Amino acid sequence: MNQKTALITGVTGQDGSYLAEFLLERGYRVAGMVRRASVDKYERIAHIMDKIELVQGDLLDQFSLISALQQVQPTEVYNLAAQSFVPTSWAQPVLTTEFTALGVTRLLEAIRLVNRDIRFYQASSSEMFGKVLETPQKETTRFYPRSPYGVSKVYGHYITVNYRESYDLFAASGILFNHESPRRGLEFVTRKVTDGAARIKLGKASVLKMGNIDSRRDWGFAGDYVRAMWLMLQQDAPDDFVVATGVSHTVQYLIEVAFDCVGLNWRDYVQTDPAFLRPAEVDLLVGDASKAREKLGWEPVVTFEKMIEMMVQADLERHS
Repeated sequence: MNQKTALITGVTGQDGSYLAEFLLERGYRVAGMVRRASVDKYERIAHIMDKIELVQGDLLDQFSLISALQQVQPTEVYNLAAQSFVPTSWAQPVLTTEFTALGVTRLLEAIRLVNRDIRFYQASSSEMFGKVLETPQKETTRFYPRSPYGVSKVYGHYITVNYRESYDLFAASGILFNHESPRRGLEFVTRKVTDGAARIKLGKASVLKMGNIDSRRDWGFAGDYVRAMWLMLQQDAPDDFVVATGVSHTVQYLIEVAFDCVGLNWRDYVQTDPAFLRPAEVDLLVGDASKAREKLGWEPVVTFEKMIEMMVQADLERHS
């Protein structure tokens, strides 16, 4: 059997690092696409740098994508790169659109030109549902995005469907609900909370300022979710799948669990601050992953509470 080769955009991110590990364990040759930068941010993949290849490419540059595909000659491409922080999408809506929407088109077009046999995975998002029109959300739920990021992801999702149907590409989308880990960026709410709890426990902070703590999200573990990405590209035919735990928790419960891990009462340290509220809030997201369970045989393994404990412990170690 010939060795499979995967090209991962966004390999230096949370999902990219877990996916690279997962594919290496399955004997893949793994290449990661990185943008040229004056400062390299490879901390999430530092432990596997000797096992993967890095190739330069940029979702803003069509020719660099064609060149990366020609150089790596992948059998599978996982498009995980994006401007993925929702609040930033309000501050930089045009740049978010260039990366998160048009970048998908550029990559699909590169695949169409270089090798139509490449299997393509697009990282869609639960933020596409936004102001939800039914609960739980499934593959057929109508999209109603509430941020420039969500709108961009809807475009990326539908252009993937369009290339699948127009050019007969094996192009699949995973509509992933929130997924976290110790590798999550500090700007995301779960990591903000676990890092805040750790710093307060160690006496390095005295207060944690939050926005809307009544928002509910369906949070899973990133290490579980990359397995679903891979499974989608192993099917006989491409399709779209919701990937979620099916259980939602409030931000307040997230805070409670994190502070319990360090033996503190969260009410003594957490303050709400209007500065952290979004212009348009998404109040409730919870996914129905029945299709993924039935067709992919995928189930989440790590519980929400265990995941938050892992994150708090990792942050305690970082600050100790």
